[in-house]
Amino acid sequence: MAEAEETEQVPQKKKTESDDDKSRRKKLVPGGLMKAVIRPGGGDSSPADGDQVIFHCTVRTLDGVVVESTRSGLGGNGTPTRHVLGKSKMILGLLEGIPTMQKGEIAMFKMKPELHYGEEDCPLSVSDSFPVDAELHFEIEMIDFSKVISEDLGVVKKVTDEGQGWESPREPYEVKAWISAKAGDGKLILSHTQGEPVCFTFGNSEVPKGLEMGIGTMSRGEKAVIYVSKHYLTKSPFMPMVEGLEEVHFEVELVHFIQVRDMLGDGRLIKRRIRDGRGDFPMDCPLHDSLLRVHYKGMLLNEGKTVFYDTRVDNDGQPLEFSSGEGLVPEGLEMCVRLMLPGEISLVTCPPDYAYDKFARPASVPEGAHVQWEIELLGFEMPKDWEGFNFREIMTDVEKIKGTIPVLELGETEVARGYKTVLISVQVLREFNHVHPQDDDEGKEFADTRVLDGNPVHVKALYRRGMAYMSAGDFDEARNDFNKMMSIDKSSEPNAKAALLKLKQKEQEIERKARKQFKGLFDKRPGEIAEVGAIDKEEDEILGENREIGDSKDLDSDNEEDHVAADAPPPRKSFFSHLWPTGRRIFRAIGVERCSIL
Repeated sequence: MAEAEETEQVPQKKKTESDDDKSRRKKLVPGGLMKAVIRPGGGDSSPADGDQVIFHCTVRTLDGVVVESTRSGLGGNGTPTRHVLGKSKMILGLLEGIPTMQKGEIAMFKMKPELHYGEEDCPLSVSDSFPVDAELHFEIEMIDFSKVISEDLGVVKKVTDEGQGWESPREPYEVKAWISAKAGDGKLILSHTQGEPVCFTFGNSEVPKGLEMGIGTMSRGEKAVIYVSKHYLTKSPFMPMVEGLEEVHFEVELVHFIQVRDMLGDGRLIKRRIRDGRGDFPMDCPLHDSLLRVHYKGMLLNEGKTVFYDTRVDNDGQPLEFSSGEGLVPEGLEMCVRLMLPGEISLVTCPPDYAYDKFARPASVPEGAHVQWEIELLGFEMPKDWEGFNFREIMTDVEKIKGTIPVLELGETEVARGYKTVLISVQVLREFNHVHPQDDDEGKEFADTRVLDGNPVHVKALYRRGMAYMSAGDFDEARNDFNKMMSIDKSSEPNAKAALLKLKQKEQEIERKARKQFKGLFDKRPGEIAEVGAIDKEEDEILGENREIGDSKDLDSDNEEDHVAADAPPPRKSFFSHLWPTGRRIFRAIGVERCSIL
Protein backbone atom coordinates (compact mmCIF):
# COMPACT_ATOMS: atom_id res chain seq x y z
CA MET A 1 0.00 0.00 0.00
CA ALA A 2 0.97 3.33 -0.67
CA GLU A 3 0.10 4.10 3.01
CA ALA A 4 3.24 2.07 3.79
CA GLU A 5 4.76 3.53 0.52
CA GLU A 6 3.58 6.84 0.47
CA THR A 7 4.30 9.21 3.41
CA GLU A 8 3.33 12.90 3.15
CA GLN A 9 5.83 15.32 1.62
CA VAL A 10 7.63 17.32 4.35
CA PRO A 11 9.45 20.62 4.19
CA GLN A 12 12.92 20.15 2.79
CA LYS A 13 15.85 21.38 4.80
CA LYS A 14 18.17 23.87 3.25
CA LYS A 15 21.06 22.25 1.47
CA THR A 16 24.08 21.89 3.66
CA GLU A 17 27.40 23.31 2.63
CA SER A 18 30.13 21.03 1.38
CA ASP A 19 32.87 19.64 3.60
CA ASP A 20 35.39 21.73 1.67
CA ASP A 21 33.48 24.93 2.45
CA LYS A 22 33.28 23.96 6.13
CA SER A 23 37.01 23.40 6.33
CA ARG A 24 37.67 26.67 4.49
CA ARG A 25 35.52 28.63 6.90
CA LYS A 26 37.69 27.44 9.75
CA LYS A 27 40.34 29.75 8.27
CA LEU A 28 38.31 32.80 9.28
CA VAL A 29 40.10 34.93 11.84
CA PRO A 30 38.92 37.99 13.76
CA GLY A 31 39.33 41.10 11.65
CA GLY A 32 39.94 39.11 8.47
CA LEU A 33 36.54 40.08 7.00
CA MET A 34 34.71 43.32 7.78
CA LYS A 35 31.46 44.61 6.27
CA ALA A 36 30.05 48.15 5.85
CA VAL A 37 26.54 48.65 4.45
CA ILE A 38 26.44 51.41 1.83
CA ARG A 39 22.78 50.99 0.85
CA PRO A 40 20.33 48.80 2.79
CA GLY A 41 18.39 46.16 0.90
CA GLY A 42 14.74 45.25 1.08
CA GLY A 43 12.77 42.34 2.47
CA ASP A 44 13.59 40.09 5.37
CA SER A 45 15.25 37.18 3.58
CA SER A 46 18.84 36.49 2.56
CA PRO A 47 20.33 33.94 0.19
CA ALA A 48 21.09 30.48 1.51
CA ASP A 49 23.17 27.53 0.34
CA GLY A 50 21.76 26.23 -2.91
CA ASP A 51 20.43 29.63 -4.04
CA GLN A 52 21.63 31.32 -7.19
CA VAL A 53 22.91 34.83 -6.44
CA ILE A 54 23.25 37.61 -9.03
CA PHE A 55 25.47 40.52 -8.07
CA HIS A 56 27.81 43.23 -9.39
CA CYS A 57 31.31 43.21 -7.93
CA THR A 58 34.03 45.88 -7.98
CA VAL A 59 37.42 45.20 -6.40
CA ARG A 60 39.58 48.11 -5.22
CA THR A 61 42.79 48.58 -3.31
CA LEU A 62 42.62 50.39 0.02
CA ASP A 63 43.77 53.50 -1.90
CA GLY A 64 40.68 53.30 -4.13
CA VAL A 65 42.36 51.96 -7.28
CA VAL A 66 39.98 49.71 -9.25
CA VAL A 67 41.50 46.27 -9.74
CA GLU A 68 38.56 44.67 -11.59
CA SER A 69 34.81 45.20 -11.97
CA THR A 70 31.71 43.78 -13.66
CA ARG A 71 30.32 47.27 -14.26
CA SER A 72 30.72 48.71 -17.75
CA GLY A 73 31.67 52.16 -16.41
CA LEU A 74 34.61 50.66 -14.51
CA GLY A 75 36.07 48.48 -17.25
CA GLY A 76 33.70 45.52 -17.07
CA ASN A 77 31.22 44.21 -19.62
CA GLY A 78 28.17 45.18 -17.57
CA THR A 79 27.06 41.57 -16.97
CA PRO A 80 26.58 40.75 -13.29
CA THR A 81 28.20 37.67 -11.77
CA ARG A 82 26.09 34.54 -11.15
CA HIS A 83 27.00 31.93 -8.57
CA VAL A 84 25.20 29.13 -6.70
CA LEU A 85 26.03 29.25 -3.01
CA GLY A 86 27.55 26.00 -1.86
CA LYS A 87 28.13 24.80 -5.45
CA SER A 88 30.05 27.44 -7.38
CA LYS A 89 33.70 28.09 -6.70
CA MET A 90 33.94 31.33 -4.71
CA ILE A 91 36.52 33.15 -2.66
CA LEU A 92 36.12 32.63 1.07
CA GLY A 93 35.24 36.25 1.87
CA LEU A 94 32.25 36.26 -0.51
CA LEU A 95 31.19 32.76 0.55
CA GLU A 96 30.89 34.13 4.07
CA GLY A 97 29.68 37.66 3.31
CA ILE A 98 27.00 37.27 0.61
CA PRO A 99 24.59 35.22 2.80
CA THR A 100 24.39 38.29 5.08
CA MET A 101 22.97 40.51 2.32
CA GLN A 102 19.44 41.31 1.20
CA LYS A 103 18.08 42.01 -2.25
CA GLY A 104 19.10 45.48 -3.48
CA GLU A 105 21.73 45.92 -0.79
CA ILE A 106 25.14 47.45 -1.56
CA ALA A 107 27.92 46.59 0.89
CA MET A 108 31.69 47.02 1.12
CA PHE A 109 33.69 44.01 2.36
CA LYS A 110 37.27 44.57 3.55
CA MET A 111 39.23 41.33 3.17
CA LYS A 112 42.68 40.25 4.19
CA PRO A 113 44.60 38.27 1.53
CA GLU A 114 43.86 34.85 3.06
CA LEU A 115 40.12 35.50 2.54
CA HIS A 116 40.30 36.33 -1.17
CA TYR A 117 42.65 35.14 -3.90
CA GLY A 118 45.61 35.01 -1.50
CA GLU A 119 44.04 32.04 0.29
CA GLU A 120 46.19 28.93 0.37
CA ASP A 121 44.72 26.43 -2.15
CA CYS A 122 42.26 29.05 -3.41
CA PRO A 123 39.78 27.35 -5.82
CA LEU A 124 39.95 30.34 -8.23
CA SER A 125 42.87 31.71 -10.17
CA VAL A 126 43.62 35.29 -11.27
CA SER A 127 46.16 36.97 -13.50
CA ASP A 128 49.72 37.44 -12.37
CA SER A 129 49.15 41.19 -12.07
CA PHE A 130 46.39 40.74 -9.45
CA PRO A 131 47.51 41.90 -5.98
CA VAL A 132 46.81 38.61 -4.22
CA ASP A 133 48.92 39.56 -1.19
CA ALA A 134 47.14 42.88 -0.56
CA GLU A 135 44.22 43.75 1.63
CA LEU A 136 41.32 44.69 -0.70
CA HIS A 137 37.84 46.23 -0.75
CA PHE A 138 35.03 44.26 -2.50
CA GLU A 139 32.00 46.41 -3.33
CA ILE A 140 29.00 44.08 -3.85
CA GLU A 141 25.52 45.01 -5.09
CA MET A 142 23.05 42.17 -4.52
CA ILE A 143 20.77 42.35 -7.55
CA ASP A 144 18.73 39.23 -6.89
CA PHE A 145 18.82 35.67 -5.61
CA SER A 146 16.58 32.76 -6.45
CA LYS A 147 16.06 29.08 -5.86
CA VAL A 148 17.87 26.67 -8.14
CA ILE A 149 15.61 23.84 -9.30
CA SER A 150 18.02 21.87 -11.51
CA GLU A 151 21.65 21.16 -10.82
CA ASP A 152 22.72 22.53 -14.20
CA LEU A 153 20.91 25.86 -13.63
CA GLY A 154 18.49 25.01 -16.45
CA VAL A 155 15.54 25.75 -14.16
CA VAL A 156 15.70 28.60 -11.67
CA LYS A 157 12.88 30.13 -9.62
CA LYS A 158 12.57 33.65 -8.28
CA VAL A 159 9.87 34.14 -5.64
CA THR A 160 7.97 37.42 -5.92
CA ASP A 161 5.27 36.74 -3.29
CA GLU A 162 5.53 34.10 -0.61
CA GLY A 163 2.80 31.46 -0.42
CA GLN A 164 1.05 29.82 2.52
CA GLY A 165 1.97 26.57 4.20
CA TRP A 166 4.78 24.20 3.35
CA GLU A 167 3.06 21.68 1.08
CA SER A 168 3.89 21.71 -2.63
CA PRO A 169 2.23 19.84 -5.49
CA ARG A 170 3.63 16.52 -6.62
CA GLU A 171 2.55 13.58 -8.73
CA PRO A 172 -0.39 13.00 -9.18
CA TYR A 173 -1.78 16.23 -7.61
CA GLU A 174 -4.24 18.35 -9.60
CA VAL A 175 -3.00 21.93 -10.02
CA LYS A 176 -4.67 25.26 -10.83
CA ALA A 177 -2.45 28.24 -11.71
CA TRP A 178 -2.31 31.51 -13.61
CA ILE A 179 0.58 31.29 -16.07
CA SER A 180 2.11 33.62 -18.64
CA ALA A 181 5.27 33.06 -20.66
CA LYS A 182 7.82 35.46 -22.12
CA ALA A 183 10.90 34.91 -24.21
CA GLY A 184 14.31 35.90 -22.88
CA ASP A 185 14.01 39.29 -24.66
CA GLY A 186 10.71 40.02 -22.90
CA LYS A 187 8.39 39.18 -25.83
CA LEU A 188 5.05 37.73 -24.67
CA ILE A 189 4.56 34.16 -25.91
CA LEU A 190 1.28 33.25 -24.22
CA SER A 191 -0.86 34.35 -21.30
CA HIS A 192 -3.44 32.54 -19.14
CA THR A 193 -4.20 35.19 -16.52
CA GLN A 194 -7.93 35.72 -17.11
CA GLY A 195 -11.02 33.56 -17.23
CA GLU A 196 -10.21 30.16 -15.74
CA PRO A 197 -6.79 29.18 -14.38
CA VAL A 198 -4.71 26.57 -16.17
CA CYS A 199 -5.60 23.11 -14.81
CA PHE A 200 -3.29 20.13 -15.15
CA THR A 201 -2.35 16.92 -13.41
CA PHE A 202 1.16 16.92 -12.02
CA GLY A 203 3.33 14.25 -13.62
CA ASN A 204 1.26 13.83 -16.81
CA SER A 205 3.55 16.00 -19.03
CA GLU A 206 0.71 18.48 -19.64
CA VAL A 207 3.08 21.46 -19.22
CA PRO A 208 6.80 21.79 -20.11
CA LYS A 209 9.09 19.77 -17.86
CA GLY A 210 10.98 22.78 -16.49
CA LEU A 211 7.76 24.63 -15.65
CA GLU A 212 6.44 21.61 -13.79
CA MET A 213 9.72 21.27 -11.88
CA GLY A 214 9.43 24.89 -10.75
CA ILE A 215 5.75 24.63 -9.76
CA GLY A 216 6.69 21.55 -7.75
CA THR A 217 8.60 23.83 -5.34
CA MET A 218 5.75 26.35 -4.86
CA SER A 219 3.16 26.60 -2.10
CA ARG A 220 -0.47 27.76 -2.27
CA GLY A 221 -0.79 31.42 -3.23
CA GLU A 222 2.89 31.79 -4.11
CA LYS A 223 3.89 33.97 -7.04
CA ALA A 224 7.17 33.34 -8.81
CA VAL A 225 9.11 33.71 -12.05
CA ILE A 226 10.48 30.38 -13.29
CA TYR A 227 13.38 30.65 -15.72
CA VAL A 228 13.49 27.61 -18.00
CA SER A 229 16.28 26.96 -20.50
CA LYS A 230 15.67 25.21 -23.82
CA HIS A 231 16.78 21.82 -22.52
CA TYR A 232 13.75 21.76 -20.20
CA LEU A 233 11.24 23.20 -22.70
CA THR A 234 9.52 19.95 -23.63
CA LYS A 235 6.47 20.04 -25.92
CA SER A 236 3.12 19.81 -24.15
CA PRO A 237 -0.58 20.57 -24.67
CA PHE A 238 -0.04 23.84 -22.78
CA MET A 239 2.88 24.95 -24.97
CA PRO A 240 3.20 22.91 -28.20
CA MET A 241 5.66 25.29 -29.93
CA VAL A 242 9.12 25.52 -28.32
CA GLU A 243 11.52 25.55 -31.30
CA GLY A 244 13.89 28.52 -31.48
CA LEU A 245 13.47 29.48 -27.82
CA GLU A 246 16.66 29.60 -25.76
CA GLU A 247 14.98 30.48 -22.49
CA VAL A 248 11.42 31.18 -21.34
CA HIS A 249 10.40 33.16 -18.27
CA PHE A 250 7.15 31.79 -16.80
CA GLU A 251 5.27 34.08 -14.44
CA VAL A 252 3.23 31.76 -12.22
CA GLU A 253 0.67 32.22 -9.47
CA LEU A 254 -0.23 28.92 -7.84
CA VAL A 255 -3.95 29.31 -7.14
CA HIS A 256 -4.76 25.90 -5.70
CA PHE A 257 -3.89 22.23 -5.85
CA ILE A 258 -5.80 19.11 -4.87
CA GLN A 259 -3.91 16.46 -3.00
CA VAL A 260 -4.23 13.16 -4.86
CA ARG A 261 -2.84 9.96 -3.38
CA ASP A 262 -2.23 6.70 -5.19
CA MET A 263 -2.74 4.53 -2.13
CA LEU A 264 -1.55 1.26 -3.66
CA GLY A 265 0.91 2.64 -6.18
CA ASP A 266 -0.88 1.03 -9.11
CA GLY A 267 -3.58 3.64 -9.81
CA ARG A 268 -6.47 1.52 -8.49
CA LEU A 269 -7.16 3.08 -5.08
CA ILE A 270 -7.10 6.87 -5.41
CA LYS A 271 -7.84 9.46 -2.71
CA ARG A 272 -8.58 13.02 -3.83
CA ARG A 273 -8.78 15.70 -1.15
CA ILE A 274 -11.50 18.11 -2.24
CA ARG A 275 -11.63 20.14 1.00
CA ASP A 276 -8.73 20.76 3.34
CA GLY A 277 -8.98 19.67 6.93
CA ARG A 278 -7.73 21.24 10.15
CA GLY A 279 -4.27 20.70 11.54
CA ASP A 280 -0.94 19.44 10.24
CA PHE A 281 -0.29 16.26 8.37
CA PRO A 282 0.43 13.63 9.62
CA MET A 283 0.53 14.68 13.26
CA ASP A 284 -3.19 15.45 13.43
CA CYS A 285 -4.42 12.37 11.54
CA PRO A 286 -6.15 9.47 13.36
CA LEU A 287 -3.93 6.98 15.09
CA HIS A 288 -4.41 3.23 15.32
CA ASP A 289 -7.33 2.32 17.61
CA SER A 290 -8.90 5.79 17.29
CA LEU A 291 -12.69 6.07 17.31
CA LEU A 292 -13.60 7.80 14.04
CA ARG A 293 -16.78 9.64 13.06
CA VAL A 294 -17.43 10.05 9.36
CA HIS A 295 -20.23 10.90 7.00
CA TYR A 296 -19.95 9.11 3.70
CA LYS A 297 -21.84 8.58 0.48
CA GLY A 298 -21.18 5.42 -1.51
CA MET A 299 -21.63 5.43 -5.29
CA LEU A 300 -21.19 2.85 -8.01
CA LEU A 301 -18.78 3.82 -10.76
CA ASN A 302 -21.39 3.49 -13.46
CA GLU A 303 -22.73 6.07 -15.87
CA GLY A 304 -25.31 7.39 -13.43
CA LYS A 305 -23.06 7.25 -10.32
CA THR A 306 -25.80 5.30 -8.52
CA VAL A 307 -25.82 6.04 -4.78
CA PHE A 308 -26.10 2.84 -2.73
CA TYR A 309 -25.69 4.33 0.75
CA ASP A 310 -25.61 7.77 2.32
CA THR A 311 -25.29 8.22 6.08
CA ARG A 312 -27.15 11.51 5.93
CA VAL A 313 -30.14 9.77 4.33
CA ASP A 314 -30.00 6.09 5.22
CA ASN A 315 -28.68 6.45 8.77
CA ASP A 316 -31.13 9.12 10.01
CA GLY A 317 -28.49 11.78 9.50
CA GLN A 318 -26.15 10.16 12.02
CA PRO A 319 -22.48 9.65 11.13
CA LEU A 320 -20.80 6.27 11.02
CA GLU A 321 -18.63 5.54 14.05
CA PHE A 322 -15.96 2.85 14.00
CA SER A 323 -12.63 2.08 15.60
CA SER A 324 -9.67 1.94 13.27
CA GLY A 325 -7.56 -1.17 13.00
CA GLU A 326 -10.39 -3.61 13.72
CA GLY A 327 -11.57 -4.46 10.21
CA LEU A 328 -15.03 -3.02 10.73
CA VAL A 329 -15.23 -1.15 7.40
CA PRO A 330 -13.88 -1.95 3.91
CA GLU A 331 -10.10 -1.84 3.84
CA GLY A 332 -9.90 0.84 1.16
CA LEU A 333 -12.20 3.16 3.11
CA GLU A 334 -10.21 2.83 6.32
CA MET A 335 -6.84 3.26 4.59
CA CYS A 336 -7.96 6.61 3.22
CA VAL A 337 -9.68 7.86 6.38
CA ARG A 338 -6.51 7.19 8.35
CA LEU A 339 -4.77 9.78 6.13
CA MET A 340 -7.40 12.49 6.58
CA LEU A 341 -7.51 15.52 8.86
CA PRO A 342 -10.60 16.54 10.85
CA GLY A 343 -12.99 18.48 8.63
CA GLU A 344 -11.42 17.14 5.44
CA ILE A 345 -13.61 15.87 2.59
CA SER A 346 -12.09 13.36 0.18
CA LEU A 347 -13.32 11.47 -2.84
CA VAL A 348 -12.07 7.88 -2.88
CA THR A 349 -12.13 5.62 -5.93
CA CYS A 350 -11.79 2.00 -4.84
CA PRO A 351 -11.36 -1.34 -6.64
CA PRO A 352 -13.58 -4.29 -5.65
CA ASP A 353 -10.89 -6.20 -3.73
CA TYR A 354 -10.51 -3.24 -1.35
CA ALA A 355 -14.23 -2.46 -1.26
CA TYR A 356 -16.99 -5.07 -0.98
CA ASP A 357 -15.61 -8.24 -2.55
CA LYS A 358 -14.00 -9.04 0.82
CA PHE A 359 -16.59 -7.33 2.99
CA ALA A 360 -20.33 -7.46 3.62
CA ARG A 361 -21.72 -6.31 0.30
CA PRO A 362 -24.83 -4.06 0.29
CA ALA A 363 -27.68 -5.57 -1.72
CA SER A 364 -27.46 -2.92 -4.43
CA VAL A 365 -23.72 -3.36 -4.97
CA PRO A 366 -22.97 -6.09 -7.53
CA GLU A 367 -20.05 -8.42 -7.07
CA GLY A 368 -16.83 -7.08 -8.58
CA ALA A 369 -18.08 -3.49 -8.54
CA HIS A 370 -15.73 -0.49 -8.43
CA VAL A 371 -17.09 2.10 -6.04
CA GLN A 372 -16.55 5.70 -5.05
CA TRP A 373 -16.95 7.11 -1.56
CA GLU A 374 -17.30 10.77 -0.70
CA ILE A 375 -16.01 10.89 2.88
CA GLU A 376 -16.03 13.67 5.45
CA LEU A 377 -14.01 13.07 8.60
CA LEU A 378 -16.00 14.85 11.30
CA GLY A 379 -13.51 14.04 14.01
CA PHE A 380 -11.96 11.27 16.05
CA GLU A 381 -11.13 10.34 19.61
CA MET A 382 -7.65 9.22 20.46
CA PRO A 383 -7.24 5.91 22.32
CA LYS A 384 -7.33 6.56 26.03
CA ASP A 385 -3.97 6.71 27.72
CA TRP A 386 -4.26 4.99 31.08
CA GLU A 387 -0.64 5.62 31.97
CA GLY A 388 -0.55 7.05 35.47
CA PHE A 389 -4.16 6.15 36.37
CA ASN A 390 -4.69 4.27 39.63
CA PHE A 391 -6.19 0.79 39.86
CA ARG A 392 -9.75 1.88 40.59
CA GLU A 393 -9.84 4.44 37.73
CA ILE A 394 -8.67 1.83 35.23
CA MET A 395 -11.06 -0.87 36.40
CA THR A 396 -13.98 1.58 36.20
CA ASP A 397 -13.08 2.32 32.59
CA VAL A 398 -12.78 -1.41 31.88
CA GLU A 399 -16.35 -1.97 32.98
CA LYS A 400 -17.52 0.86 30.73
CA ILE A 401 -15.71 -0.64 27.75
CA LYS A 402 -17.09 -4.13 28.43
CA GLY A 403 -20.62 -2.75 28.48
CA THR A 404 -20.25 -0.90 25.20
CA ILE A 405 -20.65 -3.03 22.08
CA PRO A 406 -21.68 -0.73 19.22
CA VAL A 407 -23.44 -2.06 16.13
CA LEU A 408 -21.72 -1.54 12.80
CA GLU A 409 -23.80 0.09 10.08
CA LEU A 410 -21.83 -1.61 7.29
CA GLY A 411 -22.55 -5.34 7.42
CA GLU A 412 -24.60 -7.78 9.49
CA THR A 413 -25.39 -6.79 13.05
CA GLU A 414 -24.95 -10.20 14.69
CA VAL A 415 -21.62 -10.92 13.10
CA ALA A 416 -20.37 -7.43 13.92
CA ARG A 417 -21.38 -7.98 17.54
CA GLY A 418 -19.39 -11.20 17.66
CA TYR A 419 -16.27 -9.56 16.31
CA LYS A 420 -16.70 -6.50 18.49
CA THR A 421 -17.08 -8.55 21.65
CA VAL A 422 -13.75 -10.26 21.11
CA LEU A 423 -11.97 -7.12 19.93
CA ILE A 424 -13.12 -5.08 22.92
CA SER A 425 -11.78 -7.84 25.15
CA VAL A 426 -8.44 -7.55 23.41
CA GLN A 427 -8.47 -3.78 23.91
CA VAL A 428 -9.11 -4.24 27.62
CA LEU A 429 -6.36 -6.82 27.95
CA ARG A 430 -3.89 -4.60 26.17
CA GLU A 431 -4.57 -1.69 28.50
CA PHE A 432 -3.98 -3.96 31.51
CA ASN A 433 -0.28 -3.40 30.90
CA HIS A 434 -0.73 -0.28 33.03
CA VAL A 435 -2.49 -2.04 35.95
CA HIS A 436 -0.56 -2.70 39.16
CA PRO A 437 -2.76 -4.04 42.01
CA GLN A 438 -1.65 -2.78 45.41
CA ASP A 439 -3.27 -5.35 47.75
CA ASP A 440 -4.87 -8.83 47.78
CA ASP A 441 -8.39 -7.58 47.06
CA GLU A 442 -7.25 -5.62 44.03
CA GLY A 443 -5.18 -8.59 42.91
CA LYS A 444 -8.20 -10.92 43.03
CA GLU A 445 -10.38 -8.46 41.11
CA PHE A 446 -7.65 -7.98 38.53
CA ALA A 447 -7.18 -11.75 38.07
CA ASP A 448 -10.93 -12.34 37.70
CA THR A 449 -11.18 -9.66 35.01
CA ARG A 450 -8.29 -10.79 32.84
CA VAL A 451 -9.16 -14.46 32.97
CA LEU A 452 -8.08 -15.29 29.44
CA ASP A 453 -4.65 -13.80 29.90
CA GLY A 454 -3.98 -14.97 33.43
CA ASN A 455 -5.63 -18.42 33.15
CA PRO A 456 -5.94 -19.67 29.57
CA VAL A 457 -7.77 -22.83 30.70
CA HIS A 458 -10.51 -20.94 32.51
CA VAL A 459 -13.72 -22.76 31.49
CA LYS A 460 -15.95 -19.71 31.55
CA ALA A 461 -13.48 -17.77 29.40
CA LEU A 462 -13.27 -20.61 26.88
CA TYR A 463 -17.06 -20.70 26.68
CA ARG A 464 -17.29 -16.96 26.01
CA ARG A 465 -14.55 -17.05 23.41
CA GLY A 466 -16.09 -20.06 21.69
CA MET A 467 -19.44 -18.28 21.42
CA ALA A 468 -17.71 -15.25 19.92
CA TYR A 469 -15.92 -17.45 17.38
CA MET A 470 -19.21 -19.12 16.50
CA SER A 471 -20.95 -15.77 15.98
CA ALA A 472 -18.11 -14.71 13.71
CA GLY A 473 -18.42 -17.90 11.64
CA ASP A 474 -15.09 -19.45 12.70
CA PHE A 475 -16.55 -22.86 13.54
CA ASP A 476 -13.23 -24.78 13.87
CA GLU A 477 -11.93 -22.44 16.56
CA ALA A 478 -15.28 -22.48 18.36
CA ARG A 479 -15.34 -26.31 18.33
CA ASN A 480 -11.80 -26.43 19.74
CA ASP A 481 -12.77 -24.16 22.67
CA PHE A 482 -15.93 -26.17 23.52
CA ASN A 483 -14.03 -29.50 23.38
CA LYS A 484 -11.27 -28.06 25.52
CA MET A 485 -13.89 -27.13 28.14
CA MET A 486 -14.88 -30.77 28.56
CA SER A 487 -11.28 -31.97 28.76
CA ILE A 488 -10.50 -29.49 31.54
CA ASP A 489 -13.65 -29.65 33.65
CA LYS A 490 -16.10 -32.57 33.38
CA SER A 491 -18.79 -30.53 35.12
CA SER A 492 -18.88 -28.21 32.09
CA GLU A 493 -19.74 -31.07 29.72
CA PRO A 494 -23.53 -30.34 29.50
CA ASN A 495 -22.90 -26.72 28.59
CA ALA A 496 -20.14 -27.59 26.13
CA LYS A 497 -22.34 -30.20 24.42
CA ALA A 498 -25.20 -27.71 24.19
CA ALA A 499 -22.83 -25.22 22.55
CA LEU A 500 -21.54 -27.89 20.15
CA LEU A 501 -25.14 -28.74 19.22
CA LYS A 502 -25.84 -25.10 18.38
CA LEU A 503 -22.63 -25.06 16.37
CA LYS A 504 -23.78 -28.11 14.41
CA GLN A 505 -27.15 -26.46 13.75
CA LYS A 506 -25.44 -23.40 12.33
CA GLU A 507 -23.22 -25.52 10.07
CA GLN A 508 -26.22 -27.54 8.84
CA GLU A 509 -28.19 -24.39 8.14
CA ILE A 510 -25.35 -22.99 6.03
CA GLU A 511 -25.05 -26.30 4.17
CA ARG A 512 -28.80 -26.39 3.54
CA LYS A 513 -28.78 -22.86 2.14
CA ALA A 514 -25.85 -23.72 -0.11
CA ARG A 515 -27.70 -26.77 -1.45
CA LYS A 516 -30.81 -24.75 -2.04
CA GLN A 517 -28.89 -22.07 -3.90
CA PHE A 518 -26.90 -24.38 -6.15
CA LYS A 519 -29.25 -27.39 -6.42
CA GLY A 520 -29.38 -28.60 -10.03
CA LEU A 521 -26.92 -26.06 -11.39
CA PHE A 522 -24.55 -28.80 -12.50
CA ASP A 523 -27.14 -31.45 -13.50
CA LYS A 524 -28.17 -29.95 -16.86
CA ARG A 525 -26.73 -30.52 -20.25
CA PRO A 526 -24.90 -27.65 -21.99
CA GLY A 527 -27.33 -25.02 -23.17
CA GLU A 528 -30.01 -25.80 -20.57
CA ILE A 529 -30.89 -23.39 -17.79
CA ALA A 530 -30.83 -24.83 -14.29
CA GLU A 531 -33.33 -23.67 -11.65
CA VAL A 532 -32.92 -23.60 -7.94
CA GLY A 533 -34.83 -26.57 -6.46
CA ALA A 534 -36.97 -26.83 -3.39
CA ILE A 535 -35.66 -27.84 0.02
CA ASP A 536 -35.25 -31.58 0.39
CA LYS A 537 -37.83 -33.11 2.71
CA GLU A 538 -35.11 -35.18 4.33
CA GLU A 539 -33.12 -32.06 5.19
CA ASP A 540 -36.19 -30.45 6.76
CA GLU A 541 -36.76 -33.48 8.92
CA ILE A 542 -33.17 -33.49 10.14
CA LEU A 543 -33.26 -29.79 10.97
CA GLY A 544 -36.62 -30.19 12.60
CA GLU A 545 -35.30 -32.84 14.94
CA ASN A 546 -32.41 -30.62 15.87
CA ARG A 547 -34.69 -27.70 16.66
CA GLU A 548 -36.69 -29.84 19.14
CA ILE A 549 -33.67 -30.48 21.34
CA GLY A 550 -34.05 -28.41 24.49
CA ASP A 551 -31.60 -25.90 25.93
CA SER A 552 -29.07 -27.02 28.47
CA LYS A 553 -28.39 -25.50 31.86
CA ASP A 554 -26.26 -22.40 32.06
CA LEU A 555 -22.54 -22.73 32.67
CA ASP A 556 -22.63 -20.61 35.86
CA SER A 557 -25.94 -20.89 37.66
CA ASP A 558 -25.00 -18.00 39.94
CA ASN A 559 -24.83 -15.51 37.08
CA GLU A 560 -27.39 -16.10 34.35
CA GLU A 561 -26.77 -12.89 32.45
CA ASP A 562 -23.23 -14.00 31.62
CA HIS A 563 -24.58 -16.73 29.35
CA VAL A 564 -27.66 -15.43 27.66
CA ALA A 565 -26.05 -16.37 24.37
CA ALA A 566 -26.03 -20.05 25.39
CA ASP A 567 -29.84 -20.18 25.59
CA ALA A 568 -30.54 -17.92 22.62
CA PRO A 569 -31.31 -19.34 19.17
CA PRO A 570 -28.27 -19.52 16.92
CA PRO A 571 -27.55 -16.27 15.07
CA ARG A 572 -28.49 -16.12 11.41
CA LYS A 573 -25.54 -16.57 9.06
CA SER A 574 -25.06 -13.44 6.97
CA PHE A 575 -23.41 -12.57 3.69
CA PHE A 576 -20.60 -11.07 5.79
CA SER A 577 -19.37 -14.52 6.77
CA HIS A 578 -19.32 -15.68 3.16
CA LEU A 579 -17.55 -12.68 1.67
CA TRP A 580 -15.15 -11.64 4.44
CA PRO A 581 -11.96 -13.77 4.76
CA THR A 582 -12.32 -16.52 7.29
CA GLY A 583 -12.52 -15.25 10.85
CA ARG A 584 -9.66 -17.48 11.83
CA ARG A 585 -7.17 -15.45 9.80
CA ILE A 586 -8.46 -12.19 11.27
CA PHE A 587 -8.24 -13.39 14.86
CA ARG A 588 -4.79 -14.84 14.32
CA ALA A 589 -3.62 -11.62 12.70
CA ILE A 590 -4.58 -9.61 15.79
CA GLY A 591 -3.59 -12.31 18.26
CA VAL A 592 -7.09 -12.93 19.60
CA GLU A 593 -6.90 -16.72 19.24
CA ARG A 594 -4.67 -16.80 22.31
CA CYS A 595 -6.19 -13.67 23.85
CA SER A 596 -2.74 -12.53 24.92
CA ILE A 597 -1.89 -8.93 25.69
CA LEU A 598 -0.93 -7.09 22.49
